[in-house]
Amino acid sequence: MTADEERSGAARRAVVLGGGLAGTTAALRLAEAGVQTTLVETRPRLGGLAFSFRRDSAAGPLTVDNGQHVYLRCCTAYRWYLDRVGAGGLAPLQDRLDVPVLDVGAPRPRLARLRRAALPVPLHLAASLAGYRHLSAAERAAVARAALALKGLDPDDPALDAVDFGTWLHRHGQSARAVEALWDLVGTATLNARAPQASLGLAAKVFRTGLLSEPGAADIGWAHVPLADIHDDRARAALDAAGVRTLLRTRARAVDPAPTEDGGWRVTVDRGGSGAAELTAGTVVFAVPQREAYRLLPAGALADPGRLLDIGTAPILNVHVVYDRTVLRRSFFAALGTPVQWVFDRTAASGLTGGGQYLALSQSVAHQEIDLPVAALRERYLPELERLLPAAAGAGVRDFFVTRERTATFDPAPGVGRLRPLARTLAPGIQLAGAWTATGWPATMESAVRSGANAAREALASLGRPHSAEPVPGTEGRAHEHH
Repeated sequence: MTADEERSGAARRAVVLGGGLAGTTAALRLAEAGVQTTLVETRPRLGGLAFSFRRDSAAGPLTVDNGQHVYLRCCTAYRWYLDRVGAGGLAPLQDRLDVPVLDVGAPRPRLARLRRAALPVPLHLAASLAGYRHLSAAERAAVARAALALKGLDPDDPALDAVDFGTWLHRHGQSARAVEALWDLVGTATLNARAPQASLGLAAKVFRTGLLSEPGAADIGWAHVPLADIHDDRARAALDAAGVRTLLRTRARAVDPAPTEDGGWRVTVDRGGSGAAELTAGTVVFAVPQREAYRLLPAGALADPGRLLDIGTAPILNVHVVYDRTVLRRSFFAALGTPVQWVFDRTAASGLTGGGQYLALSQSVAHQEIDLPVAALRERYLPELERLLPAAAGAGVRDFFVTRERTATFDPAPGVGRLRPLARTLAPGIQLAGAWTATGWPATMESAVRSGANAAREALASLGRPHSAEPVPGTEGRAHEHH
């Protein structure tokens, strides 16, 4: 093979490190454009932090999601991903936003609903806010004024990233009760931080896009099947069909300049029992957590790689309870006046048979609880569920367990925006992907898919091969800059 042929061959090859949503998206986009793509994943499965596992429970065999993942209608890139892997019908959206909110902190438990009408913004939420019984009339009026002020902010303004959302809410007349019963109700689930610890820029992105852009933007969708059916099984089938070579149980050990005249990169991987191997490619996409990216990035790829280590992480705890009877008649609800945050019915998706009901509690901002023993969490949460669901008081608990994601998301603290790098680096052919990169979104599945599409677009542009297929919605034209 001549040097020109070898150089051309390297340019036509890409290695994607990481098989989560970001890596899967990048690999699909590169392969669609004719690049010979290899995806490398350490785990024996795809999906990253959106995965399922089997559990032999006292209630029978269960398929358990590690955590409850939801998305909104405004998550256009994730909706593209679902369609791309043939899973659009497996994670349907609500016809119209409707969130039951149960407050057990009042003298008597009270239910209110956050739901939209078929009216233009902001009238689509006006009736719901006017009837939201968890706030006083004065608090509801103040919320409406703050929402209009929030609509006038530009989430991409760097100045907003330096301010915390709690300070902004206080300046705009929001009571502690309004923060708890509305702003944090949404913010903890989407940002994984409470208002005083969250960047105003990211909070503005969430609320402006989800509640103040289009009437249906905040309609909620979630998987009605195990997450693995979508992010592992369907994703792997899509990668196979696109011609992507997928290497599971394979860990990247080093990424170095290829020792040939044609340039490119040499990726050294450990395939477990098969030993070490080397992959050469003109493009390498790092779709891995920020600390792993820091460890693997070649010298000179970022002007200040240490900034990656300054991007903090935040935990999410999930509490799983299987009752011997039905205790909840809704698909999900949010809670106030209790440590419980959001509760979802996972009975059908888990494959539970023989009666009973399986509930999953999604507990964001779980810094104080993430390492508590299961017994302590059981003692804490079962009585709370009985307060929320009177039918649970007389029900038997067939199984109780927890799943812990200690580094579930990046920490959306003020100042994080200046730390998040864009896809293109200073090293030719090296791209970054992951929800923690500069997508403009918090750490969500939407951010992960956008980042993978951004990385693939930058890689193809550097190869002089713009992607000819339909673009992933929301990922076009983000400017280049280096950190």
